[in-house]
Amino acid sequence: MKTRAVRVYGKSDLRLEEFELPPLGDDEILASVVSDCICMSSYKAAIQGADHKRIPDDVAVNPTIIGHEFSGEILEVGKKWQNDFKVGQKYSIQPALNYKGSLDAPGYSFRYLGGNATYVIIPNEVMEMKCLLPYDGDAYFYASLAEPMSCVIGAFHANYHTTTGSYEHKMGIESGGNMAILAGAGPMGLGAIDYIINTDRRPGLLVVTDIDDVKLNRAAEVLPVEKAAKNGVKLVYINTSNSDELLALTDGKGYDDVFVYAPVAPLIELADKILGRDGCLNFFAGPTDPSFSAAFNFYNVHYVSTHIVGTSGGNTDDMRESLAMMGSGRLNPAAMITHVGGLDSVIDTILNLPKIPGGKKLIYSHISMPLTAIEDFESMDNPVCKELAEIVKRNNGLWCAEAEKYLLNSEL
Repeated sequence: MKTRAVRVYGKSDLRLEEFELPPLGDDEILASVVSDCICMSSYKAAIQGADHKRIPDDVAVNPTIIGHEFSGEILEVGKKWQNDFKVGQKYSIQPALNYKGSLDAPGYSFRYLGGNATYVIIPNEVMEMKCLLPYDGDAYFYASLAEPMSCVIGAFHANYHTTTGSYEHKMGIESGGNMAILAGAGPMGLGAIDYIINTDRRPGLLVVTDIDDVKLNRAAEVLPVEKAAKNGVKLVYINTSNSDELLALTDGKGYDDVFVYAPVAPLIELADKILGRDGCLNFFAGPTDPSFSAAFNFYNVHYVSTHIVGTSGGNTDDMRESLAMMGSGRLNPAAMITHVGGLDSVIDTILNLPKIPGGKKLIYSHISMPLTAIEDFESMDNPVCKELAEIVKRNNGLWCAEAEKYLLNSEL
């Protein structure tokens, strides 16, 4: 079977090509890819080429398919896995395989498996590590968002608090406590807000800061404070970098859990200042500079038990939690998506990702379409885009299952 895919050959060297997939092995699965979300990690991989820890050294002669936040449909199942997976099943993939200690991952390391392709071969190690996850939802893009949402979920599970008088650590956020998400009005922040106000373990106070009023207003529109209040969470959106203002919202007590969603040293230092006793600072944002650092108050580490954690991605259980919550309607991360495009828009999108405003960029692998902001559909002459504008307008401005189905069944 032929596939079209965007492959990495070296630093900033991405190519959209058509080539033949090899015959399917007894321990492999053939699948289509319907949707993939472009991640900043893919930009880093594209820019670094073989210098990236997950990209093979011989990528110049054995290129790999890029993209790791993808979903599609199983087309053929090798003999080994026929009791576990069925033709026609929708799927998502956890890219952090950790197979025999290797860093190899879909979207970075495999010649025939990645999200920016029409058809792929899923190798044995994905199934061996239980990283091929069936998905029962009504839209593929939700399953593509399961991987970034698993990163959000993993961070909440990674936080911990101490037990006075013992060395036992209590994993997870402080239930009913004070939480802040700094620089939290971006796409990943929106996913975090949606998760934390809808999961079972919730804070009593959730403060979301940003220095962009447009982002804050949009966040408040799609995730209103009234919705959080129904679930027992006092949600506050605030444009500030003032520690006194933030502490005042807790009556001076400080925050049990603080998440930093941008790799900016002053933001980390602000987070440190607003931690309460036994407060946990989670550095969620991934810096590109290996020497990135910030000041941290070690007096408070010693005397008031403040501490810091960091996570890079979620695990398979986090991804299953994400899929289950989306499948039950408790989680709707569609607010993360601001742009939609086809396979032919992938190269420019990845290589210019830091310069493109907005949130997640959603790619549909079997269509040809320039990357387009959802808010721009209404102003375009194309009748398909006009109809998409009407569909998302009926859905509070968000991409949705109806929009996906219409786009996949239309001719642009």
